Amino acid sequence: MMAETEQTTTIEIEDMITVGTLAERLSIPVSRLIGELMKNGVMATVNERIDFDTAQIIVGELDLGLQLTKRQAAESDAPVHRKPEASAKAQSRPPVVAVMGHVDHGKTSLLDAIRGADVVKDEAGGITQHISAYQVQHGDRSITFLDTPGHEAFAAIREHGAMLTDIVIIVIAADDGVKPQTVEAIRFAKKAGVKIVVAANKMDKDGADINRLKQQLTEHELLTEEWGGDTIVLPVSAKTKAGIPELLDMILLVTDVEELKADYDVPARGLIIEAHLEQGRGPVATALVEAGSLKAGQFVVAGGTYAKVRNLESTDGRPIKQATPSTPAIVTGFKVLPEFGDEFTVAANEKEARQLAGGVATDRQAGSSRGDIGSGELIRLINRDNKLSELNIIVKADVQGSLTSVIDSLKALDTEEVSVRLVGSGVGAVSENDLHLAHSSGAIVYGFNVSLPTSARQQASRDKISVRLYKVIYELIDDVKEELTKLLSPEIVETELGRLVVKGIFKTTKTEIICGGEVTKGKLTAPALARVSRGDEQLMEVEVTGLKRGPADVKEVFEGEMCGMSLKTAKRLELQEGDRIELFTREAVQRQL
Repeated sequence: MMAETEQTTTIEIEDMITVGTLAERLSIPVSRLIGELMKNGVMATVNERIDFDTAQIIVGELDLGLQLTKRQAAESDAPVHRKPEASAKAQSRPPVVAVMGHVDHGKTSLLDAIRGADVVKDEAGGITQHISAYQVQHGDRSITFLDTPGHEAFAAIREHGAMLTDIVIIVIAADDGVKPQTVEAIRFAKKAGVKIVVAANKMDKDGADINRLKQQLTEHELLTEEWGGDTIVLPVSAKTKAGIPELLDMILLVTDVEELKADYDVPARGLIIEAHLEQGRGPVATALVEAGSLKAGQFVVAGGTYAKVRNLESTDGRPIKQATPSTPAIVTGFKVLPEFGDEFTVAANEKEARQLAGGVATDRQAGSSRGDIGSGELIRLINRDNKLSELNIIVKADVQGSLTSVIDSLKALDTEEVSVRLVGSGVGAVSENDLHLAHSSGAIVYGFNVSLPTSARQQASRDKISVRLYKVIYELIDDVKEELTKLLSPEIVETELGRLVVKGIFKTTKTEIICGGEVTKGKLTAPALARVSRGDEQLMEVEVTGLKRGPADVKEVFEGEMCGMSLKTAKRLELQEGDRIELFTREAVQRQL
């Protein structure tokens, strides 16, 4: 075994690699590699890319005696959003603060208390469903807050929120402690390299224990200041508003220490943090300006689309003349809906904006048509022809961020036996085109925070299309999970009943036996299934059609009793005294995903 290991050649490849390049690295004809992919159900061309896991699967199938290792991407290669560098002319800017934490620990309630609003009542199920952004005044200074969803399905949005910010406030209920989404929020904040402030919320409740919370934080490498670390933990209560002024003071203190600055007199740039369609206004985006000043009438490029800024508003709907660094703003005028997380920049004129957006759109379309093949897709294709069952769905959501989160959450439900197949998706109300697609593909239409217009409702009823609308994401996920569960092949469960030892045979025909004996184990019932055994050999599986105790027909006979038994057989069985008849039931039980 040692000799084999020493002879194994290791080849280093990228996370994604074209079929042609991989064949070259393996020193085999590209036709052989393509042939192996085709054997596994993947129709790949020489220029298509496969990921590292897929390459490992295929190289293992080829049995070349080679071992693949993944090249570690340089830090500069990581697809992380980089904040704009400030010049010598940069001025102080407000801090951007993301509020994160476990679902139901009071993030939105705390923000309501800070801004004097009552947003949580408008959120379905009391759970934040989108990134929301707004500025508050504390003294004569501004603070920008981002409220991120706490439910596990919104991980992508939360990570984006952490990348956008200078400070992350992690809200933890002092009576509940550190929970799974708390741990994830800590990880996101550390990955983004931002300052962490912990708000110990619900200090007004019985059972609130801030010392226990501090101890739990040390398990995740967050050491509080009084214990020699640099993590700030402040007791607050969204209900009584206790500790909120101190929390805002601390945010501004951290801001001063970090010396947050940005250029105001440069072309604006930043990120799209939300986008949706609005009746009468078309595509509407929430943009967070990171540098420069965004003004109405300017041309803005965001990913594969652009806009002449028609309306510029604050996040509470008031018209504003410009949005300066760290300011969230509502922008209308986009040609098509920008994508969640797209960076935006200001272009000199419409021609430049159209060219820049067109280039990105072309690149994205090329990437989509190239069809990079991942290991999950390969496994799906390999299993497709034997035991994989697919649930066809169409997903519509109110905003891009939610659409991304819903789709990611549903794809995470895939197993080797059942899979979600996304037939279509988009932002906005369920349309007649969605229903046409659902009708032709047999898909279920899921809507998240969207409506079903009357004309579409009538069409869905006429064509018997299932349209299911939800306002709470976990309810939607549970529905899809239930549908996938129905596709699982049932588990066959056998339950032993009892055993009879044959003492006499009274009648034998080609398909029927009447015998008698003693119940030596358990309880016999009829009807039931049974196995007939002689010594160590199983002779036949039969059906028990009736039981008799004396002359009377009975439904059950217990251990130690004598009884007669009627058997139905598939073919003639020469039963003998001493044979064992073991009764059992067999039923199909629906498995859970």
